[in-house]
Amino acid sequence: MVLVTGGAGYIGSHTSLELLEAGYDIVVFDNFCNSSKESIRRVEELTSKDITLIEGDMRSFEDLQSVFANYSIDSVIHFAGLKAVGESVEKPLEYYDNNIVGTLRLLQTMQKFHCKKLVFSSSATVYGHPHTTPIQEDFPLNATNPYGRTKLFIEEILRDFYRSDPSFNIAILRYFNPAGAHHSGRIGEDPDGIPNNLFPFISQTAVGRHKEVIIFGNDYDTKDGTGVRDYIHVVDLALGHIKALEKLQEDTEILTINLGTGKGYSVLEVIAAFEKAANKSIAYTIAPRRPGDIAECFADPSYAKEILGWSASRTLETMCEDAWRWQKQNPNGYQT
Repeated sequence: MVLVTGGAGYIGSHTSLELLEAGYDIVVFDNFCNSSKESIRRVEELTSKDITLIEGDMRSFEDLQSVFANYSIDSVIHFAGLKAVGESVEKPLEYYDNNIVGTLRLLQTMQKFHCKKLVFSSSATVYGHPHTTPIQEDFPLNATNPYGRTKLFIEEILRDFYRSDPSFNIAILRYFNPAGAHHSGRIGEDPDGIPNNLFPFISQTAVGRHKEVIIFGNDYDTKDGTGVRDYIHVVDLALGHIKALEKLQEDTEILTINLGTGKGYSVLEVIAAFEKAANKSIAYTIAPRRPGDIAECFADPSYAKEILGWSASRTLETMCEDAWRWQKQNPNGYQT
């Protein structure tokens, strides 16, 4: 049985769905501080399967040990965490407490109950300002904000933990920019407040929740002056977790793997693709660059293909079509 922490969130809910479709039994553990129980209800609806859903706090030994004591957990996919870069700058202690302490409690509980397979949700933010692209797994690490540093610190904790006990199997997955939604339009990205990420900002603007998209900087050294990022369909990302889980059945090791497409798209290219998918114009305005933003960031995904037999297959057009279908059917997200 697989424990999915943060399984009601954007990536967690899509991964929960793909796990069920692949025949896994799962337990979802979430505190719903930035997610919705409705997402899990809809995953149950889409898969025609029941999910054991437990509300709890990752920092609570009592909550975690109750799960491991009552269910035969043999693997964990760990998504749970606070995830907004801007907010992390304003509330660093909250981020360190929630993300790092929560992970420590999880590892201590896994150790106590002899659960030795972990897939960890990391981020390309651990690379900071890469000198070149595409980005490979052995590039220097230098996170530039508290959110990124929590991911980087947890990676280091996991590496130390593995060195102390090599009987554990650990996969660290560094995501680039998740986008899109399930093709049904029933589950998708539903951020609290004003979105931090480009795709939900565009889709919410297209559905009338915002007047225009704000583009931060159009004077970068890129094809059209706007920032270039590696956008990966959330379903491709979810399938990458299943491949990682399968890989952990084979040997005791610690793996660090980029999950991206290897292609970079500018902000203006994404807006144009979304306009085509939605068949409507999307207004935008140019604002100054944000501190810490970089010109381009995209993955070298060759190691994921080599080690997991995984590669992203869904295009930017599909990401836009699926994100628009979700937003159009759910203009106010899960509150609809």
